[in-house]
Amino acid sequence: MKKMLFLMVILLASCAPKQASQQVAHAATMPQMRFHCDGDTTAINELLKKGHESGLNDANQLIEFYARQLLGTPYVAHTLEADKEVLTINIHELDCLTFIETLYALTRATLNQRLSWRDYAANIENVRYRGGEMGDYSTRIHYISEWIIDNHMRGNLVEVTPDLPHADYMVKNIDYMTKNPGQYRQLKDDTAMVEKIRRYELRQHRFPYLKRSWLNDKEVKAALRSGDFISLVTKADGLDVSHNGIIIIDDKGDPYLLDASMSGGKVVLEPKPLFKFLERSKTNIGVRVFRMMP
Repeated sequence: MKKMLFLMVILLASCAPKQASQQVAHAATMPQMRFHCDGDTTAINELLKKGHESGLNDANQLIEFYARQLLGTPYVAHTLEADKEVLTINIHELDCLTFIETLYALTRATLNQRLSWRDYAANIENVRYRGGEMGDYSTRIHYISEWIIDNHMRGNLVEVTPDLPHADYMVKNIDYMTKNPGQYRQLKDDTAMVEKIRRYELRQHRFPYLKRSWLNDKEVKAALRSGDFISLVTKADGLDVSHNGIIIIDDKGDPYLLDASMSGGKVVLEPKPLFKFLERSKTNIGVRVFRMMP
């Protein structure tokens, strides 16, 4: 009986989220990195200095601070794609996912009082790759559903969607990549890589979301915070979300989306409240919300 209890304790402990401060970053070496330009490291160091001098020590406040610093940064898609997987460092061009990765990495470095571009790079690797360590293309986390599971288990992020008033659930296969390999540079001529990706796709995956019709509800708005990460849930087959950004709460308590916008061509604060912004969409049916763990 004692032996069984001991084993149960070990199993339960292995499933508990680890604190981010306990993690050991598997920082990629310089030959494994790719920079957009010579100014990337300087720009990152300057941003981290501003964040430190702001005196902010709350994750959500720092995320909003850094997001506002990045307003106007050009939207550029597919910046991570290369013939061989490398740790891409690009503060000058962002898409919706690299935007929130960048905010995470800047905020984590600031909270840890490690204010060098190298610390930023280690945090990018930590949040972007399964287990926090870069390998080949299949080790990059490609779906938000797995992104939150992996990062929650390592103490980086937590999903708050289930705690929002009126939260609901859906069940879906998350397998768009292997159903459409021709749309991906690394998959269209590599059946072995397709099979690697398939191993990590999610079948009959149940996840929480908030229907967009509730985004103007007073209780829901009161539960959201500026600096929350947000993903737009899509009804498209094989996908869980279609876009990412952060929430900004205005003086009236209304949530807005601050994002790297494809249509806007840059990082912008969308002009309409979130519930109105989503009204124009035919495919985005709700949202998921995440926060950084201390």
